[in-house]
Amino acid sequence: MKLSSSVFALLCLICEIVSLALFLRGFFPVPVKSSFSDKSKVTDFPAEPQTGSGPNSSKAPAPLFKRVVIVLIDALREDFVFGSDGRRFMPYTRHVMERGSSHSFIAKARPPTVTMPRIKALTTGSIPGFIDVVMNLNSPALLEDNLIWQAKSAGKQIIFYGDDTWVRLFPKHFMEHDGTTSFFVSDYTEVDNNVTRHLDGTLKRDDWDILILHYLGLDHIGHISGPHSSLIGPKLMEMDDVIKKIHASLVSKESEGTLPNLLVLCGDHGMSETGSHGGSSEPEINTPLVLISPTFRRKAGFEEPGVLEQVDLTPTLALGLGLPISKNSVGHLIPAMFEELSLREQLRLLQINGHQLSRLLQDSNPTFHKEVGYEQFRVAEKSHGSWMKLYVDGNTSEVLSNMGKKVLKQYLEALKAMSSALSKQLGKYDMYSMIMGMIFILQVLFLLLLAMPEALSREAVVDVPLASSLLSLPFYLLCLFGSALHVLVCTSAGGPCYLCSLPWVLVFTVIVLSSAFTCALVSMVARRMPTSNKTPTKGSDWTLSELDVLLLIGTVGHTLSLASSSFIEEEHQTWYFLLNTLCLAVFQDVCRKYFKEQRHRDEQDEGPLLPSGAKEGPSFFPAVELGMSPGSEKWLALATPLLTLTCCRLLRSLNQTGVQWAHLPDFGHWLNSGDHKAFLSLLAAVSLVLIFLLVQRHCSLVSKIALALGLLGVYSYRAAVGNVLFPWQHSSRAVSKGTVEARFVYVFVLGILFTGVKDLLRSQVMSSVVDSGRLKSRGLWEVYSGVVLLVALLFRAHNLPTLACCLLIQTVMAQFIWKKLHYDAAQTTIMHYWFGQAFFYFQGNSNNIGTVDISVGFVGLESYVEAPAIFLTALSTYAGPLLWACHLLCFLSSQRDRAVMGLGHGSYCFALLRSIPAVFYVVLVTGLRYHLFIWSVFSPKLLYEAMHTLINTAICLFFTFMDQERSARP
Repeated sequence: MKLSSSVFALLCLICEIVSLALFLRGFFPVPVKSSFSDKSKVTDFPAEPQTGSGPNSSKAPAPLFKRVVIVLIDALREDFVFGSDGRRFMPYTRHVMERGSSHSFIAKARPPTVTMPRIKALTTGSIPGFIDVVMNLNSPALLEDNLIWQAKSAGKQIIFYGDDTWVRLFPKHFMEHDGTTSFFVSDYTEVDNNVTRHLDGTLKRDDWDILILHYLGLDHIGHISGPHSSLIGPKLMEMDDVIKKIHASLVSKESEGTLPNLLVLCGDHGMSETGSHGGSSEPEINTPLVLISPTFRRKAGFEEPGVLEQVDLTPTLALGLGLPISKNSVGHLIPAMFEELSLREQLRLLQINGHQLSRLLQDSNPTFHKEVGYEQFRVAEKSHGSWMKLYVDGNTSEVLSNMGKKVLKQYLEALKAMSSALSKQLGKYDMYSMIMGMIFILQVLFLLLLAMPEALSREAVVDVPLASSLLSLPFYLLCLFGSALHVLVCTSAGGPCYLCSLPWVLVFTVIVLSSAFTCALVSMVARRMPTSNKTPTKGSDWTLSELDVLLLIGTVGHTLSLASSSFIEEEHQTWYFLLNTLCLAVFQDVCRKYFKEQRHRDEQDEGPLLPSGAKEGPSFFPAVELGMSPGSEKWLALATPLLTLTCCRLLRSLNQTGVQWAHLPDFGHWLNSGDHKAFLSLLAAVSLVLIFLLVQRHCSLVSKIALALGLLGVYSYRAAVGNVLFPWQHSSRAVSKGTVEARFVYVFVLGILFTGVKDLLRSQVMSSVVDSGRLKSRGLWEVYSGVVLLVALLFRAHNLPTLACCLLIQTVMAQFIWKKLHYDAAQTTIMHYWFGQAFFYFQGNSNNIGTVDISVGFVGLESYVEAPAIFLTALSTYAGPLLWACHLLCFLSSQRDRAVMGLGHGSYCFALLRSIPAVFYVVLVTGLRYHLFIWSVFSPKLLYEAMHTLINTAICLFFTFMDQERSARP
């Protein structure tokens, strides 16, 4: 079966996406869960030692608190409370902490540090799977055993105000609720006012037991302007006033003979130095936990906060309210909460917690009896029985007290050990799905590599022996073997298995496809084997130039560097180095062309990797097109790599990224500070003017006018939200949310895209090949200009120079390097890919989910709309690779001498460049699935790789659609 290079590459990427999806389904584990029962019950409490088997032996402990108020402030970093910001902006909270009626802790949140998984952790006590970061956008109802369900089942009345994620997770649990959307990040005022406005009335009522308040404003400020914004201080003072109002109300309702109340101040996650979250840096995982109640009596003065896990709050609150602990909770009690209880009551609570953890450990770990914590718990339980026997006998000596303290210490050590063991065992991998996904993606890579000579030939046609493979005996044997293996695995699998749950017809289709791929690969290998009487295939005998060797070594070297967690965290450094090396290699080629080679060499087409066909056609002088003398072309070509190096060096200073140096101040932080807003405004205006001059050259008059008005709208939008200033503005405060201005820009984006698509459709029906090609090229450039305008709207003001430099480098490289040095389509594609990867990091991105700027998903929107928000966020995040891919498509289509084969070659190279790191990384994380940094470093990178592959598939789809001339050839 013969396929064009573009169609072949597209099909390979589609198969790769399916393989990655299967691998991800197996890799992201199912969280540790107990299978004893759906929910914990009061009858599940273990009997207290030496109290017989009567009904009172296993009764639930009495509640310690009458009412509980949980104030959860989204993105509350621990230094916002315990650091200098706390002293300045939260004076009342610090005063309460110093009085001695509170306990303070640093609660560590496990990655991913996004809201929905953290709410799950706080209510279930379990550690959610990393894939919950994807589910964060659309949270389904939580069916797992949790604190809210237990409280409702016990008759507790719960009121909730705040982030509507809680309402989606617990749709029928609250007697009263008012949810606010957590994704419309440009609002940091009304989103909190809608919570606070309920406080006065609710605090006066006596018909509730638990009040939960989830404030979002601080998180939204972080997304907009970072943790050092001038807006942070007033917001913290606002939250301090809320704490003061609640605490004063709870104290006023305290009375003799009643249970005390409890006020909990906490955060779901922290905030990175860029204002985002999702990763595993210290500012993102360290959150404050302050427990305030008159029952606590410690020495007055500021208490140095202890360190605990965020999930420890769940069993502590459960037993504090007299509720069963959630079945899947991996947390252990916070001892400070129960210090005022009698020794017997403390031991009883620790026994209940230990019993729950030991049952979960038994159910999730076949070798549970070898765990140190389990053995310690058994020893502690026996010692507890001995102590109870003395206690029941009325022994009141000091021996009893010392023995009880020893048992208490044994319990605490056992609980910490079991909790740690369960936390490390995040889940059970579906190895069958992982291995099958890895096999499929390896087959795709081998298929791409074996097809390289044909895919990069003059014909750009790949002959895949698929039909002959379906009629071969090995194919049927492989199908039989695969089916037998599937049955064997599914009947003996002791853990979760996604493939075993699929319908048999679908599984058999997968087996048939894998068997066909295997036979096709063997046939292609046999066809490539050299024989004595075999003549070389036309177009398949190519050689490597120095630049090809550099590109090959750079791509492979970068892929191999991902084997280290440090290289993944600082991957941007690798791309910066490769880009600098590429510029120097191009500079060497320019010197060789203009100073070492003879003039007649310019008329020859050397095409080292891709025989692009031939002659260059009419002489092309970029300098003449720019209004300069032909003699200056040499110096402009020499200056192009140096200009590129200069731009790249400046862009590196604009955004610090990675992990090790992300906390250091950069030029972007300097620009965004309030004192330099005038300079930022000037820089943004100059960048927008430069963007217009670079993009408008290929557009029609109507598109030029629309582009100019659209860029003016971009500046107006940034001025409306307070990022930049107009000359007549005296205040830097935000005028509005910028919704009208953003929609104004969207109109021009759609208009330019419509004009470009119209030209593309008209080019398909024109009879003149020359006119059709010219119109097609103009249509592509207009679509490209529409994408540029949309990216300019989404980029933050300080990142507009990044977009301007991107367009400047594309223009000068196309005019003076790629055209004049006769780089073929494959070389040009690899260079575009490298530039796209580097600009991904120039934007400020990294392999940390915390650097994803979700605020761009709400530009021009009044409320959260899922589809547009996801599209805009993905477009902004991958703007660098996408813009370079779009430029490549426009550039190759405008080269009439090689447009026929260039698109197919470009599509194939994109597929191969994406497949190599994807396959390597799949194999790597399979081998390192028990690595210490698997969830904090490797898992986010795996999600980035999968998303990048999906975007490359969309790019190759567009390449294939535009490759109409190739399919029309006889």
